[in-house]
This record gives sequence, C-alpha cells and structure tokens, in this order.
Amino acid sequence: MSEVHEADIASPADGRAPLVIALDRTGAGMLPLVGGKAVNLGVMTAAGMQVPDGVCVTTEAYRQVTEEARFAVLAEKLSAVPAGDTVALAELAEQIRDAVLSAPVPEAVTEALTAAYHGLGSDVPVAVRSSATAEDLPSASFAGQQDTYLNVVGEDAVLDAVRHCWASLWTDRAVAYRATNGIDNRSVRLAVVVQRMAGARAAGVMFTADPVSGRRHWVTVDAAPGLGEAVVSGAVNPDHFVMDTAEDRMVERRLGDKRLAVRPLPGGGTEHVEPADPHLAAAACLEADELRRLVALGREVERLFGSPQDVEWTLDADGLIWLTQSRPVTTLYPLPVTNARGEEEIRAYFCYSMVWQGIQGPVTPLGLSALRLVSSGMARLAGLPVADPYAGPTAYAESGSRMFLDITTAVRGAAGRTALPGLLKMVDDQTAKLVGELFDDPRFALTSTSKAGLARRLVRIALRAGVPLRVLEAVIRPAAARDRVARVGARQSQRFALPDTVGPQQRLNAVRRILLEGIPALFPRMVPIPAVGGAALGIALKQLGDEVSEEEGLGLLRGLPHNVTTEMDLALWQLASRIREDPEVARLMQDSSPDELLRSYREHVLPTVAQQGLTAFLDRFGHRAVAEVDVGAPRWIDAPTHLFSVLAGYLSLPEDASSPESQFADGAESAERTARELVGRARKRGRLPAAVVRIGIRRARQLLGLREVTKFYCVLLVAQARRELLLVGEQLAAAGQLDTAEDVCFLELREIEEALAGTGVRDRIARRREEYVREGRRRHVPRMLLSDGTEPTLVGASDGTLRGAPASTGSVTGPARVVFDPIGVSLQPGEILVAPSTDPGWTPLFLMAGGVVLETGGVNSHGAVVAREYGIPAVVGVPGVLSALSDGQTLTVNGTLGTVSVESVELAESAVSIESAVSAGETADERERDA
Repeated sequence: MSEVHEADIASPADGRAPLVIALDRTGAGMLPLVGGKAVNLGVMTAAGMQVPDGVCVTTEAYRQVTEEARFAVLAEKLSAVPAGDTVALAELAEQIRDAVLSAPVPEAVTEALTAAYHGLGSDVPVAVRSSATAEDLPSASFAGQQDTYLNVVGEDAVLDAVRHCWASLWTDRAVAYRATNGIDNRSVRLAVVVQRMAGARAAGVMFTADPVSGRRHWVTVDAAPGLGEAVVSGAVNPDHFVMDTAEDRMVERRLGDKRLAVRPLPGGGTEHVEPADPHLAAAACLEADELRRLVALGREVERLFGSPQDVEWTLDADGLIWLTQSRPVTTLYPLPVTNARGEEEIRAYFCYSMVWQGIQGPVTPLGLSALRLVSSGMARLAGLPVADPYAGPTAYAESGSRMFLDITTAVRGAAGRTALPGLLKMVDDQTAKLVGELFDDPRFALTSTSKAGLARRLVRIALRAGVPLRVLEAVIRPAAARDRVARVGARQSQRFALPDTVGPQQRLNAVRRILLEGIPALFPRMVPIPAVGGAALGIALKQLGDEVSEEEGLGLLRGLPHNVTTEMDLALWQLASRIREDPEVARLMQDSSPDELLRSYREHVLPTVAQQGLTAFLDRFGHRAVAEVDVGAPRWIDAPTHLFSVLAGYLSLPEDASSPESQFADGAESAERTARELVGRARKRGRLPAAVVRIGIRRARQLLGLREVTKFYCVLLVAQARRELLLVGEQLAAAGQLDTAEDVCFLELREIEEALAGTGVRDRIARRREEYVREGRRRHVPRMLLSDGTEPTLVGASDGTLRGAPASTGSVTGPARVVFDPIGVSLQPGEILVAPSTDPGWTPLFLMAGGVVLETGGVNSHGAVVAREYGIPAVVGVPGVLSALSDGQTLTVNGTLGTVSVESVELAESAVSIESAVSAGETADERERDA
C-alpha cells in the first residue's frame, strides 16, 4: 500500500482537504470528506478485516467539479420541491446530472486520481463505487441509490466511471429517496471509492439479523457464483441460507438454480454467463465451513459497528473472504432498552405511548425523562421498589424514542394473565389478542401460579388511598363523587404553584414532585369513580344476559354527560357558531392562514368575538395538545395554530349542517330509549332484575363520562411542569447555554441540572433533534416487540376486508382521509378519518368526520369513546390499515360489525400499489446494492 499512501499526500498545496485519500486512512469522523461507504471500509480495514486495497476520491474533488453557480441554483430549486412531486423532482435531477457530466474536471483532480490509480498497479481492474455523505448511515442506508462500475481498467475508464458516479448522486431514485427521508439535497456531497477487484469464486450479501422476521440471532446469506452483482441486482436465484447463531444451527437452506453468473472480461467490463453444466450449478456455491466462517465474520462486523449490518462479500479462489462494503440494516425496529435484570432468555414489550396513550410519533427526550419519573411514582404507589426514579421502574423500557413496558413477568404469572387481556382490550383489541397468543408460547410458560400477591397489593393500595369510601360515595351519591373529583384535581394543581421569584433549582425540584408524586396521586383518587360506572354497566348487562346485543350495549354509551373532552370539542364548535354570526369575521377566519391568525391573536388584533372567545377557550383547555402526555410537546396555549385550522373547517360546513350539539343530544336520547327498552325486558323477569338493570345503567351514564377526567388533570399537571421547565430554559438561554428556551425539550431532567452547572449540551440537543425528526417519519411502530427482535402479528382476513374492533355502531360510506398528524389538518364534511391512533388533541377533527378508522385502539380507547358520543361509526384496532388505504378511496365503515370495506376495484389497485411499493423498497433497500 506504500504507493497508495504516496497518492494520499498529493493534496492541494493551499491546505485544503485532499482530493484523494487511501482507504486505510479513512475512518470514523471523516464522513463529510469521504462519505459513508468509505468510512465503513476504513473502519473494517483498521479492525484487521480483509478489505480490498483502494483509494477514495474525496468530496473536495466533487466540490471543485460542481462549484459553478448553476449547481447551487439548481440545488436550491430542488430543495423547494415537495417530496410528493416526483415529476418536478425528476426534471430538476436530470438537469443536474447533465450539468455534472458536462462540467470540466479540474486538472488537479485528474492528476490526483491518475496518480492514485497507478499506485494500485498497472492497469489494475478496479471497482468504482459511489460513497455519498448521506449513505450507509445508522438512520438510512440509501442502499443502491448511487451507481457502481465493476472491472474498470485504465485511467481514462476510471475517470469516466468516477464522473458517472458523481452524476448518480442526482438519479431520480436518489433524489426521491432523500426527499422522502428529509435529507436536504443542498447538503449532500459525493466521494468515490476506487478499489482493487477481488477475485470472486462466489459472492453475495449477508444480513447479520433477519430482515424479514427481525430476529437478531439469525444471519441470512444469499450467494451465487461469480461477482456479487448477480445477487444484488436480482438477476439470479441465489443460494439462501439462514443460520441461528444462538443455537448454532441451520434454520433454512434453499439452493437456487443460479442459471446466470457475472464474470469480469479481460480488458474491462463484465459479462453474463450461463453455466456449462446446469446440474453442477445447482449445487451449493458455499461449503459448510465457508458458510460458518462467513457468518462468524458477519458477527464480528456487527460487533464492530454496534448494530445489525448488511454486508457485501466475495470469496476468492484461495478461500479468502473479502468484505466490499457494510451498511446498517435500517429497516429493523430498534430493540427496547430496558431496566429489567431477569434471567429470561426472551422478554415481551408493548408500546405504551402508542397503544395506551395514542401517540404514534416519538416522544421528546424531556417527555421520556418525565415519563420515567411518573412511572417510578406509579410503581412506588403499588409498593414496588424503584432503585433510581430518574431511570424508571423495572418494567420501564424505551425504543425508537417511544415508551414501552416490559410485560414478561405479568405474562409468566397467573395474576398477570388474568388482568392483562382485560386491561389491554379496553385500549387496543389487537394488543390484547397478541398477549393472549403469548400465553401459548412455551418460552413464556407460567413461573407463578398464585394470584394472591397481586390481590393483597391492590387491597393495600385501595385502603391507603381511601378507595372503598370513594366507591361507596359513587354508588350512593354520584353527583358528590363527581364534585370530589373536581376538587381533588384543583387542589393538586394549586399544590405545586410557585411564585415568580424562585430559582431554577427550586423549579426543577417542583417538577420532580409533580411527576413523581402529584400525577400518580390522582389515579387512586379519580379512577375508581368511572370504574364504578363500568362495573354497574357490567352488572346490568350480565343481568340481561342474551337479551342484550353488543350493539345495544355500545349504544348505552352514546351521549355520556360529564365528559370533559366532549365539553372541550363542543366549546370549540360553539365558538365557531358565534364567529359564523358575523359573516365578515367568518370570512377572515377562513381566508387567512393559521400563521396569520396566530400572529393577529398574539398581537390582540383579532375581531373581538374571535379574540375573546379563543382566550376563554384556552383559559380552560389551553393545557391540552396533541401528544399531550409528552411534557416536551407544545400546548395549545403555546401555539393554537391547530385550532385555527379546525375552526376554519367548522366554518366551511353549510349552515344547515347537523350541529355536534344536536348529534350529542340525539345520541343521549337514543341511549335513554335503549335503556328504557332494556329495563322493560328485565321487568319480565321481575321487579328486582328490572331495578338492577335500571340502577346499573343510570350509574353508568352518571359516572362513565368521568373516564377522561383523570387524564385531563394529569395533563394539567404536565402543562404546569412544562411551564416551569421553559422558565428554566429561558434562564439557560439567557446564560448562553441554550439557543432557545424550547431546547430543554431535548434534554433529560438531570441534564438540565448539568446545564445549570455549566456543562455544554448543544451537541446533545442537535443530535437528539435529528433523531426526533427521523423517528417522526417512521410509519410503522410495533404494538408488541420481543427481545429477539420479532414482532408478534395476527393473521389478517383473506377476503380483503379490513377487520378491527367495533367501537361505535352504524355504517357510513365516504372518501378516506389518511392523517398521521392532525396539526394543520381540516377535514371535509363526511370524510372518513383514517389515523394511527388518537388522543384528545385529535378530537376536534371528529366533529367533521363521517366515520373513524384507527389502526390502534379498543372499545374504551379515547377515539372510540368520542366517536360513540357523537354517533360516528368507528372501527378501531385495524392492523395495517394505514398502509392498505390512501386518500380518496371510497370506504364503507361498519362500526357494528367492526369491518372496513373498500370498493373492489380500488382495493385491487391498492393491493397492487402496495405490492409494487414493497417490491420497489426491497429493490432499493435490499437487492439493488452496489456489487
């Protein structure tokens, strides 16, 4: 490699970055100069792994070729094009490619590349591979997005291949991939790897974790004779091996026909060759020992980079395995980081933030830090030890910036198996079914058959919190119980109020108390009240037995009074109704953008009806938000932009449209009619059964509306904690520790204390912001995840009908509107809202929706409750609905049967579209790699 090193020092004399650098001198920290591929090759070389010799033409060379002003202008235009406008993206990408190919190459670049190539040998065959700065990254592999040229011979051919690699930074697929992944096209640069060709008796691709099942201890290998291009391009059916490294056994061995091999040609280029003896070609191209060595090497590469890897390799005639590149497998959902210290070989987790709280997206670092404290407070309330409250209890886990709970102990215990399915069914029917299937998995066999321990703990908690007296009051005097709940909530809020004069450490101490003590204390004081209503309804329905249908049971829950979320939605509607009375104000609210309206509101120049009305609404409900359990999420009082979009949607409805108040009243009247009919049926059995049914239904309707009140007051405390933390953030920003007060949302609570002590945190904040944005683009989050990486799933219907849990009765047909984030969204009347899940921040949209379909949720989840109260047909817990449906498709939502049907032609087109997208994704992310 001495000649190559000499090429390395032939850098510009003015001290700028080198134009060419030897691969064995690249490594971590050099991404902006050499790109992802070269960095990883350098890391493997430094670790002593077999990597072919080579050099890297750096991004400085690319910069010099593209430093003309026209490139910046074109890139600027490209950055302004939305990711969905593929036609405009492709047109601009073509212009940039043509500009790159026609641009003169500076003499210094040509000389440096020529010298480096000669340093590898005389007319030595090389592979020329693109190495972009946005490539082979932990967050996005960008596999196959730029070009590769194999068996290139001669300095002119190498220069031409390098030029075409530069241009391939702007292929249609590369530009679209970056736009989809939120990578600014103006920020990317391209380096080029020039590597000596390694002789290939066989070659292929290896995943150090199974990309299909997610199992981290399975290694998959695809192999074929000749160069690896045959495998990565999909031109051949390769041999396919799956090895279980935990048990050292072959899981799968499937030999391909390998009817094609890619071979190098003398003088440069490649050819596709059919085997002379098809029977010989059908034999395995790897011996058992070679496969074991390859798998062991894959595990070494994974340990080196600290995550599952997608490795390309080649086996030469002497049996040496060469590594030609390695990139992270970015399609796997990260394994949860857990506090559990058990000896179990396998653990089970469910996504609490999504399944229980309805948050599809990530939680801010500050929000996760707060949830750890709240979880610790809840664990202590249950009498469980917590070593470090800031780390969370034993069952707490995190993955993908989301909160998970480790339910292994519960699944292995008789008490947990009794309680878990019922609890989960309330919030997500699919998760409850998945947990039920774990009971039959021998890996989760019972280790505790006693239920007494849980019963004793619950009794102790109930007695300590005075639950029996609260339950008795709810049964005898429901109105007094409701009043008590309101007083408890108000007292807890006042308990943690602070004067303006306190210092930042006192504010942090108050936040700790709010999270660790204040929020957990609400649960035993509030939850039993609506629970009494649920129990009363259960007793009434059990008394009726087969004489009541599921539809009638759900119908009893329509138009429930005392629901604070319904009151919130109706208050916003009433504000829209008052604004509508003044046509000029209504036009202003509809024609102005939400940002313009926000600016006017903050300057107190909105028309009086809007200014005062919104202020009154925010005084009561301003602590609410989308993803409101996340203390890092902005409250409506911080930025009511979303509310302006919702108000504009309400104002767009025709004046004769049915109002939510009338819908709510109709629902309540319908529920009362159903109740009278059911009491009449019970009376046929006698006066006592009739009394049980009548009182049970009455208590249910008097108390079940309070189901939302615990969260209402919890979120009020979360908002209070947020205010204190932002005040601390203001002081840190004033001291120069933060750029803005909101930066505290990307720190953990302990790190805020460190920042107050002078520790620098800016790099940490920038890194976490990037991760938060990246996780926000993730479209699939597993309900459940096992510690081996597998995601338990249920078998879907074979007839094309999407099925979930019936949540609100009735049937409706309308166009689909798929929404991942409600901020800025305004539904058209009658559209079917299709969403991942919902929390109270979503519910203003429900007043416009003709129906609701949620991927996550149960009969008692927030979205189901609100849909019932407005009489909107709803189906929740529908697996895969977000990937199966698209905007504008005509859906029929049957909230009685729990089905979602798509017009047959559209369903077929959707299925084809999904299949094509999956195939394209696999081609880009798995097959279409550089060989």
